[in-house]
Amino acid sequence: GSTVMITDLENNQNKTYKIVGKDEADISKNYIYFKSPIGRALIGKKKKDMVTVVTPSGEKNFEVIEVKYI
Repeated sequence: GSTVMITDLENNQNKTYKIVGKDEADISKNYIYFKSPIGRALIGKKKKDMVTVVTPSGEKNFEVIEVKYI
């Protein structure tokens, strides 16, 4: 149930994701499954951590801006 704000280092866009269970996952609401590639990469990270995610479209690099545990 944590909410993570990240910056995409490729285009400097901020995104906020809520990490949830499989039944709650809904990308249109930015709810991502904790076992998805980005969900796995974000678990356990803290502010200012750098994250690399391997996606079907290639490698993506992010910086964690904020983590909220709700």
